[in-house]
Amino acid sequence: MRIITLAIVFTVPALAQWLNLPTPGIPRTADGKPNLMAPIPRTPDGKPDLSGLWQPELTPYRFDVIQDVKDEGVFRPAAQALFLQRAVNLRHDNPVTHCLPAGPQAIFAAGSTRFYRIVQSRGVIALMYELGNFRQIYTDGRELPKDPNPTWMGYSVGHWDGDTLVVDSAGFNDKTWLDMVGHPHSEHLRVTEKFRRADFGHMQVQVTYDDPETLTKPLTLSVAVNYAADGDMLEYVCSEDERDTEHLVGTAKAAARPSPALLDRYVGEYEFRDGVTASRDFFGPDQIVSVLQGQLYMKDFPLIPQSDTTFDSTAGTIEFHMDSSGRVTHFILSAAEGDARFDRTR
Repeated sequence: MRIITLAIVFTVPALAQWLNLPTPGIPRTADGKPNLMAPIPRTPDGKPDLSGLWQPELTPYRFDVIQDVKDEGVFRPAAQALFLQRAVNLRHDNPVTHCLPAGPQAIFAAGSTRFYRIVQSRGVIALMYELGNFRQIYTDGRELPKDPNPTWMGYSVGHWDGDTLVVDSAGFNDKTWLDMVGHPHSEHLRVTEKFRRADFGHMQVQVTYDDPETLTKPLTLSVAVNYAADGDMLEYVCSEDERDTEHLVGTAKAAARPSPALLDRYVGEYEFRDGVTASRDFFGPDQIVSVLQGQLYMKDFPLIPQSDTTFDSTAGTIEFHMDSSGRVTHFILSAAEGDARFDRTR
């Protein structure tokens, strides 16, 4: 039986521009365009000034912090089992889908129309997310609380290491996920972020998750963030309709049993060829299909067979295609973001 999920209704702003007003006080080229290659602005004490409107680049880590099933061993068995349960349940209990805060994945949760604003002052730096949450990073020398009251966004303290802002966060509750597919964390999670502004318009943010209860070792990811000149944040409303959530059907069930030999033919590396670029950016331009203990995976989430060639997954429906000789040539990913074709490269 095919699984149909009904998305929660979100009020999404248009491209975040407010009356097309140019951002005042930023460097510009001779033709009036923002000069994103200009030198780093600095505060009176010489530290980089990170203030401004920023837009993280789309990264597949937002969807899945693990890009190859062979790397899944970084999660402990109980955490891995919970992730697989969530993946097979097609993200039914995703907190973000139910209009709850994104928690530690917020740094990756911006997309083509998602921004956050940094407001830097002496002693505290504020991050205001267009999705509606905010964070305060205290830079006044205080330490993290020894026994923090768990919250959705955690408690953050920061210090400067040269031109890099190093932020340590703790005190997260365990209700949020590390990514959209459902990798879990516990209340022991510690997050370290390193913000390094390369020039006026470009910043790199390195994020390390350290959670001895769910991880066998720290997990480090990185995302590029760009200054969003001449734009602004608009109001964002997530409206959860209980009548719709009743239709979020969990648990994808196998409707077919492809032979092990057929599953082995799907194993390989695939690359985005054409289709909706939102799917490419959200799920990543490269995909790895593998078999582990008789189960077919794309990246690290299971593909549930509906026929010999069609599989349901937490990413959407995947249909493999073959040429006249039976060689697998590509697959079509049908997702809420739109259809995308991935050609086999190896």
